Amino acid sequence: MTFTDAAEKLLSARHATRLRPFAERLRRIVFAVDDLAVAQRMALTAFVIRVVSAAIAFVSQIILARVMGDFEYGIFVFVWVMAVILGNLSCLGFHTAVIRFLPQYRAEGNEDAIRGLATTARIFAMLSATVIGAAGMIAIHLLGDRVQEFYVIPLFMGAFALPMIALGDVLDGTARANGWPVHALAPTYIVRPILILVFVVAAAYLLGQTDARLALMASLLACWLTTLAQFIVMTRKLAQRYRPGRISVHFRTWSTVAFPIFLIEGFYFLLTNADVVIVGIYLPPEKVAVYYAAAKTMALVHFVYFAVKTGAAPRFSGLVSSGSREEMASFAGQTVHWAFWPSLIVGLLVILAGPFLLSLFGPGFEAGHEVMMILFLGIIAKAMVGPAEVLLTMAGEQKVTVGVYGAALAVNIVLNVTLIPVLGIAGAATATAVAMMAEAVLLHITVRRRLGIVLFIGAGSGRRSAE
Repeated sequence: MTFTDAAEKLLSARHATRLRPFAERLRRIVFAVDDLAVAQRMALTAFVIRVVSAAIAFVSQIILARVMGDFEYGIFVFVWVMAVILGNLSCLGFHTAVIRFLPQYRAEGNEDAIRGLATTARIFAMLSATVIGAAGMIAIHLLGDRVQEFYVIPLFMGAFALPMIALGDVLDGTARANGWPVHALAPTYIVRPILILVFVVAAAYLLGQTDARLALMASLLACWLTTLAQFIVMTRKLAQRYRPGRISVHFRTWSTVAFPIFLIEGFYFLLTNADVVIVGIYLPPEKVAVYYAAAKTMALVHFVYFAVKTGAAPRFSGLVSSGSREEMASFAGQTVHWAFWPSLIVGLLVILAGPFLLSLFGPGFEAGHEVMMILFLGIIAKAMVGPAEVLLTMAGEQKVTVGVYGAALAVNIVLNVTLIPVLGIAGAATATAVAMMAEAVLLHITVRRRLGIVLFIGAGSGRRSAE
């Protein structure tokens, strides 16, 4: 039992009336201590899960590429990346709004709002994803011959995954907000990839071959099974932590925060995945396969940043609520070091092993080594400022963060469209790396001007700006 849980239990005791003032003070004091412990535990747990996830994803992508061949594999990754992007965007920011508001409500003891937030986010994400999926299928039908024939059926199949991807993201955010990193990350990053791999290998064994359609069918089945199981587990855990009671809905307040978050994360998601999509538009599936293999190999470095981001978000939210700027600056500085040095070490090791790792995907994939080296420069630039966008979002600076990501995304798209026809997959990697560098610079400037915190690897422990 955590300190905060102990305070809440004291509040709910039979004779809590006379003890309530003391318990309220106790809750506010220990919540900060408990929050830091949760952030550290979540960061470490998320790091371990991401290490395991990166290994699973890497091995599974090698097997999928070997089983399907580069052409079918290229179709599969193009469609699945599209499905993941649209599924995440379908939440319209509510999956992160849960992380923003739930720790605040928990600190206040407002369980009615917690129940309302969790229920509303689930329903909204499911409905939104269903509408977007249906609109996508209608668009594919209306475009007719303008969509290449080998993409049509796979794109229809991908649309059916959107509601479960969106619901899974909301459940992820709910678990993270409650300090349950295993329940947040394991379903999406461990269970689902394993199920996809098992189903694809089973299909290949039973049918003698596997194409993109069968792989997407396996992914669709794995997605639905994983999310439904996560839904059942999370519903039970929430019922155990929060007593049954009325539901308080503040949709306008939540949506006011969620929509800028949607723009921020939408821009970020597109920023990190637009290259694969644009490569798929301009180049044949074989090139998509090589580029994706290189990007997936570099994802072995990305898990460091993701782990830090996962652990830092609830802690930033708690520090914003307490109003402790000096403590927030200190913690923000710690997150930069957590993100940069492991990313640098892991990245260099991955680059050195790059030719061998790419050869595991099959003949011709070694051409992606140049892509890996270019992408590494962007990853390190981003790690130099740590999870700056999370700090800005939790501090209520959503609108300006939208501008940062909008600018970075514009740079990304313009450079991708310009460089891919000329340089091929190397052009896509260059566009993405330059966009990540621009993002890092803009985030550093924004955090300094808006929060007065110098967030950079060479600036010490997130010292306050003298400005």
